[in-house]
Amino acid sequence: MKPVVVIGAGPYGLSTAAHLKGRGVTVRVFGTPLSNWTDTMPARMVLKSTPNASTISAPHPGHTIQDFCDAVGEPRLVTDRDLVTLDFFVRYGRWFQDRLVPEVERVQVVSVDRRAGEFHLKLDSGEELAARAVVVASGLNGFAHVPSMLRGVAPDGPSATGPVSHSSQHTDFARFADREVLVIGAGQSALESAALLHEAGASVRVVARRAGAVGFGAPPHDGPQWKPDSPVGRAWSLYAFSNVPGPAAFRYLPEQTRLWLVRKVLGPRGAWWLKERFAGRVPVLQGRVLTGVRVDDANRVVLSTIGPNGRAGQLAADHVLAATGYRVDLGALGFLSPELRARLTRTGGSPWLDKGFQASVPGLYFTGLPAAAAFGPLMRFVCGTGFASPRIGEAVRRPG
Repeated sequence: MKPVVVIGAGPYGLSTAAHLKGRGVTVRVFGTPLSNWTDTMPARMVLKSTPNASTISAPHPGHTIQDFCDAVGEPRLVTDRDLVTLDFFVRYGRWFQDRLVPEVERVQVVSVDRRAGEFHLKLDSGEELAARAVVVASGLNGFAHVPSMLRGVAPDGPSATGPVSHSSQHTDFARFADREVLVIGAGQSALESAALLHEAGASVRVVARRAGAVGFGAPPHDGPQWKPDSPVGRAWSLYAFSNVPGPAAFRYLPEQTRLWLVRKVLGPRGAWWLKERFAGRVPVLQGRVLTGVRVDDANRVVLSTIGPNGRAGQLAADHVLAATGYRVDLGALGFLSPELRARLTRTGGSPWLDKGFQASVPGLYFTGLPAAAAFGPLMRFVCGTGFASPRIGEAVRRPG
């Protein structure tokens, strides 16, 4: 039989490939392992999720974060207060890949089309091939969201060296030492970026649309004990969305409810461990609605805002960092042919998926963030691989 192709070699791509291989499916995996993590995240970043919620799902035991610690001779991360650094997670992910998916091909997929009941792919190496199924696990590529007003002062697009950037465009904030930076947002990305900028010597302020103090999660086990634990926090809603049958049942909610929950559950707040590095160090301008953006004669970015009292004001800085998250946009997946994208049934900007993560085009599967609109917020976290990958593996092994 023709192979199944997995596009992407991040946690979801590697986990999917491992589960497919564990079921005897011939797989080809294209991408650079963990590239989203090494190329779009600050080197000193810490994962928001706990160690248990950061394990990549494998088809058989022996590949958890604790197993990795044992294998490389490092102390186990065993409690929810043990922090998972970016460097640690990347090393774990590469260990997982070396053991379970060593055949990852470090080439990029240029195009995918479907003709005569099979998929035809072109690679940037020049190779062309046919596949019986394709799993899109390309991570956050192309989904970085920058408000249109901010994009207007960056004619060549947001960039780390221009007036405006997205938080995903930085791996090192040292370039901003002794410069003024405005960070737009109030979630983990915004607050951690602001803390890292401050620690790198920048003069930084956070601009938050929401009125009131920025929020931080409670330390593990400090929340009400009558609320159940989940891989992503202590709350009944998080428990429901994180445990079977929660993600499977999520598909049956009304569309507007699903889309609202994906946006709001685990909404803008920082991790518990970040509060000490942020509070009292980084000023927060709350309740500021952006009404205009320009670059002045001194090449500084000037934001026009309306404050919580309805009073107009201006803020100026050398650079504006938009920590404004990600929005799934199938148009950003340029490797999918226009004809293929046009055939996809959508929910919001995401593909609508069946219970096996298959889109409306037979044989085309999506996992990770694009699956959140169908299966819930769990798909935004590494622990979501434990739900997604076995189901994709089984659906591909037994098509239809």
